[in-house]
Amino acid sequence: MNSKIAKDLVVKGLGVNVLLLTILGNLLWSSSAKAGFSGTLTIEVEGVKNKEGQVCASIFAKSQGFPNQRDRGLQRRCTKITDIPVKIIFENLPAGTYAVAVMHDQNKDMLLNRNSLGMPIEGFGFSRNPEVTNKPPKFQEAAIFLAGANTKISIQLKYF
Repeated sequence: MNSKIAKDLVVKGLGVNVLLLTILGNLLWSSSAKAGFSGTLTIEVEGVKNKEGQVCASIFAKSQGFPNQRDRGLQRRCTKITDIPVKIIFENLPAGTYAVAVMHDQNKDMLLNRNSLGMPIEGFGFSRNPEVTNKPPKFQEAAIFLAGANTKISIQLKYF
């Protein structure tokens, strides 16, 4: 092989390696920057049929316990209903995937009350407003991705 061609290949190879190292460094920097990220999730709960009681929201970071086992949720907030839509804010959330379950707790007992057939008698809803028929949605059906400093979502309550 000609020494000039060999030298050109080494220089080009070096340039490719430098480019790859630059890209890799940028990726690593952006991942470490995201590790320290915290954002705010604002939930507007619409369709509240009256101002009795409170609206409670539970946020889950994984599928285990979603949506009924609030003790497995990441955070829970309840707020008295003064205005409709009701706003509930979760702060200092790391970037990631979450699902939210909301209920209109009319009697303030912290439970989604049900009739004798097991049907909810209080309003409920989920992030991404998935279709609900005879069972609650799966985590993936309600999952949202929080990546910005301020994320807003709207949840429409359902009443049976």
